[in-house]
Amino acid sequence: MEKKLLKQVLAFQRDEITNQRLYDRLANMIQDEHNAEVMREMAKTELEHYRFWRDLSKIEVAPNKFLISFVIWLTRILGLTFTIKLIERGEKAGAEEYAAFEKYIPGAAKLGLEEEEHEQAMMNMLHEDFLSFMGSIVLGLNDALVELTGTLAGLTLALQNGKLVAVSGLITGIAAAFSMASSEYLSARAEGNKQAKKSALYTGAAYLITVFFLIAPYLLLPQTGSWIFVSLVITLFIAVVIIYAFNFYISVAKDLPFSKRFFEMFTISMGVAAFSFLIGLLVRSVFGIEV
Repeated sequence: MEKKLLKQVLAFQRDEITNQRLYDRLANMIQDEHNAEVMREMAKTELEHYRFWRDLSKIEVAPNKFLISFVIWLTRILGLTFTIKLIERGEKAGAEEYAAFEKYIPGAAKLGLEEEEHEQAMMNMLHEDFLSFMGSIVLGLNDALVELTGTLAGLTLALQNGKLVAVSGLITGIAAAFSMASSEYLSARAEGNKQAKKSALYTGAAYLITVFFLIAPYLLLPQTGSWIFVSLVITLFIAVVIIYAFNFYISVAKDLPFSKRFFEMFTISMGVAAFSFLIGLLVRSVFGIEV
């Protein structure tokens, strides 16, 4: 086998054995037996493909231990479904590489196609409790972004006092979080949802977490002179980052389009913030507020 060809085969081998060890470890750490079995089946597929390439190279290859450890850590934080689907997005490119290899190694394209189809079918079998409450999380997150960015923008210009803006935003945010959680609970109960308490918890938690991120600049930065406007700019930047990260997560975990959802949430949140800023300017000029 040519040196260049051997190098690529060994790279394929390492990818396959890395995924096999990863899925095997995930299967052992997952409490949900259904998801654990899905992982074991995916590990079997990866091992078969590793053996295919090994029979060609006649060389054993070690897995990428750093990548395995990183993905395990990512799974603990972001969940199984998101992590696995993120990995498989990269493997689509791998399937295309397999197809390009068909002229050198007959059967490579078929191997890539089988892997893609099999793993897609297995991923569709995954279910995660967290994702079933995504509607509640969207409710809390989106409402906090729209309401609090607008509130902070308006208060920043109307009051021009960082401490007052932070305290006002915190009080408003906490009150609104409990209000949203209780409304979600009553709504879920009215619909006969047996997990109404969990729905309320996810809504309230998403709201509160967003609140603390958005008011952080007003608490951490000096609030004299133009610094209050620097805090507002950073807050708006944090809001954009939250919108981007959340929509990216959803697009991967639930196979939804990213761009449309991101720009929709971005436009609403920033539009309300801009409108509220103008309201703050109007209030300050009409009532002559000086703090």
